[in-house]
Amino acid sequence: MAETKFDLIVVGGGPGGYVAAIRAAQLGLKTAVVEREHMGGICLNWGCIPTKALLRTSELAHLIGRADEFGLKAKLDGIDLKKVVERSRAVAGQLSKGVSGLMKKNKITVIDGEARLDGMGPGGVRKLAVTGADGKPGEALTAKNVILATGARARTLPGLEPDGKTIVTYREAMVPESVPKKLLVVGSGAIGIEFASFYSDLGSDVTVVEVLDRILPVEDADISAFAAKAFTAQGMTLKTGAVVKSLKVSRGKVAAEIAPAKGEGKAEKLSFDRVILAVGITGNVENLGLEGTRVRVEKGHIKIDQWGATGEAGVYAIGDVAGPPWLAHKASHEGVCCVEHIAGVEGAHPLDAGNIPGCTYCRPQVASVGLTEAEAKEKGHKVKVGKFPFIGNGKAIALGEAEGLIKTVFDEDTGALLGAHMIGAEVTELIQGFAIARTLETTEAELMQTVFPHPTLSEMMHESTLAAFGRVIHI
Repeated sequence: MAETKFDLIVVGGGPGGYVAAIRAAQLGLKTAVVEREHMGGICLNWGCIPTKALLRTSELAHLIGRADEFGLKAKLDGIDLKKVVERSRAVAGQLSKGVSGLMKKNKITVIDGEARLDGMGPGGVRKLAVTGADGKPGEALTAKNVILATGARARTLPGLEPDGKTIVTYREAMVPESVPKKLLVVGSGAIGIEFASFYSDLGSDVTVVEVLDRILPVEDADISAFAAKAFTAQGMTLKTGAVVKSLKVSRGKVAAEIAPAKGEGKAEKLSFDRVILAVGITGNVENLGLEGTRVRVEKGHIKIDQWGATGEAGVYAIGDVAGPPWLAHKASHEGVCCVEHIAGVEGAHPLDAGNIPGCTYCRPQVASVGLTEAEAKEKGHKVKVGKFPFIGNGKAIALGEAEGLIKTVFDEDTGALLGAHMIGAEVTELIQGFAIARTLETTEAELMQTVFPHPTLSEMMHESTLAAFGRVIHI
């Protein structure tokens, strides 16, 4: 190892870590990244990117089934699941190589292995002990500052432990050898619902169990209700306010005991071919040398301030290891903010969590930013709410995607955009318009005065704003 002394060492090469490293290099900091597995982290290799490749396949399968609507003579003759998975892995592999290329371009040292804090060196620098990918100790590293960006892994519940074959987490669900006839998905957050949507469109009989009283519980209640209706119409079975008490595998089948979450009513026993556990994630906080430091870990995540700083001077944390929201774009932006703070960039701003959009790539897609209507009221706002359905939009009808809703929430007194919530085709692409509006502290006046192109789905964003103030045009 040619270099051992750095201005900044980033532990973890995921979307938070590698972006932080690039920004540090741009600012002239001598930077290294220590990564134990694949550059790009879970998101690029086993999360965001490969799942979207899978969902593209299921979307096409769905559209082929609707070919006659569009005057086309076509039918789905079968699914080559091996090729579906190979394409997903190839997409991930291509992007992982791209990240490695970015490291070279920015002259960032990449070290294969694991690193842990190992006390202080001369001059107050941080020491890190490295274990190489071969399991052998590497040379000690030193840096003025260290960013922990080690990500997170799937959480498991007692009695619901995965076996990697019949009871699986997202990782195994991404590389299936077969499409199960009957599938149970435990958890209805973004990960659970995306897999439910994927397997449903490929022909699985899908049941989703959610402990809370509605699916997609972090979304606005109107969006959750719309999604539930859509998924039920597609043939999914949704069991909300329910828990999976036990899972027992026998002869390739899983017997699941499902009971009311509040203990009222009888449990039922159902049989499935496969179970996907999507009950959240927990930070990778182990083996980082946090013992004896002022770094605090609570509920499996490292506690940080607005800049990513921990309680230990010179030690920062970003991304999933630092807690929710567990989103790649949050980790990347957090990394930039953290590095600019470290480098003393004038005018640097901390991340505003209220302006982070969330996206779920099911069918129909779901996207949101800011406060839900209920949250806005809880915070004391008098609100004006606008809603506009996809059925009122010419582009949506032309696309054959008339199922959806745009909802906006404004402060009645100031006109400030408090939140925006969407469900329908391509809303994960539309939501950024409202994210920009919130960053610019836009009011209804600017949104009303903005000219939206016709015919586009984006016109519904305008109509939803108009609806909140009694000026909607097309419904």
